[in-house]
Amino acid sequence: MVTVSQFRPHPVHGLSMGREPPEFVNAYIEITPFDLMKYEVDKTSGYLRLDRPQRTSATPPTLYGFIPRTHCDVRVAKLSRGATRGDGDPLDICVLSERPVVHNEIIVPARVIGGLELNDGGEADDKIIAVIENDHVWGNATSLADVPAIHVERLQHYFLTYKMVPGKPNKIHITRFYNRQHALRVVRAAMADYSATYSF
Repeated sequence: MVTVSQFRPHPVHGLSMGREPPEFVNAYIEITPFDLMKYEVDKTSGYLRLDRPQRTSATPPTLYGFIPRTHCDVRVAKLSRGATRGDGDPLDICVLSERPVVHNEIIVPARVIGGLELNDGGEADDKIIAVIENDHVWGNATSLADVPAIHVERLQHYFLTYKMVPGKPNKIHITRFYNRQHALRVVRAAMADYSATYSF
């Protein structure tokens, strides 16, 4: 007999981080490159909710979501240049895929290859960059050096503009892209921040 839960697990708290974190992680996908709306998980219910329509014509160049059982707080902020605090959310992740993925609310096994250090009005809002495990094009990538520069430029452009409002100052600053080793440190810090914040 197979035992299953009759309740849906909360994506932040109830899903596995992955098979070997911090390197091999699960990414819970909230937005795909085909979404013109910004969706995010409701922290109370765990269901996906509409956050806002995308203001610009830019769409995310990768799958975009978060790593379950992570939290961006003081430990993540200490690794981020110019940040005074974390953003209080799970650690974001961008996942490269050869094939189009059109559904959100899916769990994607991914391997961490680098990251993007983003400061949002003083808050650390890092974006881990990863590839789908066993992807036929990206599967052998182990660092950002294995990713064509145009993909990195698209990530940079998207995150610099996705909250931009004409006539208002942009609070978003990308301070650097970083390598796999630093990305693993950020994931570990987000795991530790989660453990310090939540007790189940």
